[in-house]
Amino acid sequence: MKSVNVRIDKIFAPASAVTAADIDALRPEIEQANELLHSGKGKGNDFLGWVNLPSSITEAQLSEIQAAAEVLRGEADIIIAIGIGGSYLGAKAVLEALSGSFDSLTAPKKGVNPRVVFAGQNISEDYTWELMEAVKNYDIATIVISKSGTTTEPAIAFRIIRDQIEKRYGKEGAARRIVAVTDESKGALRKLADTEGYKTFVIPDNVGGRYSVLTPVGLLPLAVAGVDIRALVAGAAEMEKLTADAPFGENPAMLYAAARTALYRAGKKVEILASYEPKLQNIGEWWKQLYGESEGKEGKGIFPASVTLTADLHSMGQYIQEGERTLFETVIRIAEPAHTFKIEADKENLDGLNFLAGKHIGEVNKMAILGTMLAHVDGGVPNIAVELPKIDAHTIGALLYMFEKACGISGYALGVNPFDQPGVEAYKKNMFALLGKPGYEKEGEALRARL
Repeated sequence: MKSVNVRIDKIFAPASAVTAADIDALRPEIEQANELLHSGKGKGNDFLGWVNLPSSITEAQLSEIQAAAEVLRGEADIIIAIGIGGSYLGAKAVLEALSGSFDSLTAPKKGVNPRVVFAGQNISEDYTWELMEAVKNYDIATIVISKSGTTTEPAIAFRIIRDQIEKRYGKEGAARRIVAVTDESKGALRKLADTEGYKTFVIPDNVGGRYSVLTPVGLLPLAVAGVDIRALVAGAAEMEKLTADAPFGENPAMLYAAARTALYRAGKKVEILASYEPKLQNIGEWWKQLYGESEGKEGKGIFPASVTLTADLHSMGQYIQEGERTLFETVIRIAEPAHTFKIEADKENLDGLNFLAGKHIGEVNKMAILGTMLAHVDGGVPNIAVELPKIDAHTIGALLYMFEKACGISGYALGVNPFDQPGVEAYKKNMFALLGKPGYEKEGEALRARL
């Protein structure tokens, strides 16, 4: 079994209005889109550095990241990773997928199991206060991730956390405990890092934030947390080669992109990414940004949503089964769990579950997956399966790259630039105007009059 296998046979139910012939007809278009990503002749070609990124990462680069991570691990019990959007979602998604579900119940300890937590992804006063309270009795360090250093949410968080670090450890101690991932030569954070002597890593100019998890943006926080970043990169490199060379019918990125494209053109406007493993929940959050920010423009695009099953079958299951038929489902399926847990027989059998005695919980989960898939398909919800052999660093690296490559292909098939995000600036301009930022006075007056 490949690291990632995509099956699309369950999208051909009558209610989907998509046939195998439709997919075959899309083949030239999808292959051309894939070629555009490699030739650099498509829209947004100045942001294609991610396409060959996994295979271009050198051992020297990985060793430098690992060395910086070890310094931070030796200095702090808790490392606060500061970033927003693509500057934190990838790292958080991978970290959650590869960590124990209850690791937070063990006390963090420098050099052994330092904890990576996140800040700068919101401007909640309560979140900020609670974070600073939670870390006050631990040694702390920070990784601040920002191309410019002036993005509002991470800039506020960094100002507060940097002040706390300097008060605790002084300027010299702070320089050992702060690492900046930023622009190579310009911007407020670059200037500060050079002045204060922080260790720095570069965000490549040709890699957008939502595609940056395999740059120091994602790799440094993950290395700090103890993730095997070499295995993560190796999995992505394997998928890079496969999706560049494999023919259409064996190419998971092209198959996934073709299925999404065909379903969208048949009127399916919402895609639900589902998994039956709670630790993959933030893979869904990362995926939502990747596809939503890449495709949602010019009045086009599939709306990305996510659910964690079976829990969400008790909340969203009714709508998925019988709601408006504008959606389809992509399910991440894991062949083998990392652990086993057998259900034992009970003498009284008051819960009526003795028919499960002797079975592992994973067997029950598999039957829930299959039963739900059949119910949803019968209910008019086309189903794409993304199959993984297991959850480990290599496989997750392959999965991330497959989704990235398919997103670029889908975006080109949609006719948009998958690598810009002009729409995200609107809220910032309004926020600055309402806060009275210099230069936004007139806009502020006009906006306040509308409130």
